[in-house]
Amino acid sequence: MKQQYTATYDSPLGEIVLAACEDGLTGLWFAGQKYFGSTLNGTEKPWQDDLQASAPAVSEIFVRTRQWLDLYFSGKNPDFTPPLALEGSPFRLLIWNLLLEIPYGQTTTYGELARKAAQKLGRTSMSAQAVGNAVGHNPISLIVPCHRVKGADGSLTGYAGGIDRKQWLLNLEL
Repeated sequence: MKQQYTATYDSPLGEIVLAACEDGLTGLWFAGQKYFGSTLNGTEKPWQDDLQASAPAVSEIFVRTRQWLDLYFSGKNPDFTPPLALEGSPFRLLIWNLLLEIPYGQTTTYGELARKAAQKLGRTSMSAQAVGNAVGHNPISLIVPCHRVKGADGSLTGYAGGIDRKQWLLNLEL
């Protein structure tokens, strides 16, 4: 089990908790959101500057993630992605990678993600509900942009951070 560290970031939408190991960012959640801390493995320690010498890769991951968040919350499209260490089932990883393909300022639907996933898996169809479940369990909010997924009718449905935050984030990207 890899050592994880946690840090916080003060955003306009409330405190964000970051989690990382030497391989990359493992979690990014609004404090208290649904599925909060889902990838924490019980080894996590709060990040402190004096740990930088013993885990320089983690320090760099937190620096890059905070830079990304600063750019994002200033209304800019960050032109980089901090190192990510996504862990999940092959299906969830597929869906989370599809989320990473949604361009800044654009949205897609659960049905469209299901169509793309089915195509990648060589199937004729896939359940939009199964896709919705994977989207909802995305452990790295914002950077893996699950907030850019809407219902078939364009409605704002299912965001673990709350619908108000989802609307705020989409408005920021306009």
